[in-house]
Amino acid sequence: MTPQQRAEGLGLVFEKQTPGYLNLCIRSGNHLLSSGHVSTMKGKLGAGVTTEEGYGAARDCMAKILNSVWNMHGTLDGLKVIKVLGCVNSAPEFIEQHLVINGASDLLHEIFGKTGDGFHARSALGFASLPTGVAVEVEAIFEIL
Repeated sequence: MTPQQRAEGLGLVFEKQTPGYLNLCIRSGNHLLSSGHVSTMKGKLGAGVTTEEGYGAARDCMAKILNSVWNMHGTLDGLKVIKVLGCVNSAPEFIEQHLVINGASDLLHEIFGKTGDGFHARSALGFASLPTGVAVEVEAIFEIL
């Protein structure tokens, strides 16, 4: 199965996007760079939002990124995941940002494989707040093979 087929098999829906204020995904040479994509879920991890809920929010962000990548590239096939940056709206004592952002990484592993094209570098950071109070924001870089 190809990455595109695996994504569709997981229930991901790919829809055409209308250009907005910022470019959600831009191509530079052999790379696709996404803007930060925010979760539908709002709230602060460690203060009302659980790590498990945050995991789902990060997965939601990555699904949105993949839709933007699809809009730019036309398919998820022929891509390698290079880097993921995850931002977590965190209470001061919350220390499980890495477990939250696993939601984004795990989705990539399911689609591109945990080794090979899905094996990526990653940062997971905590922030005092994120735009509009969202729980998670994620961005990613892909290489076109």
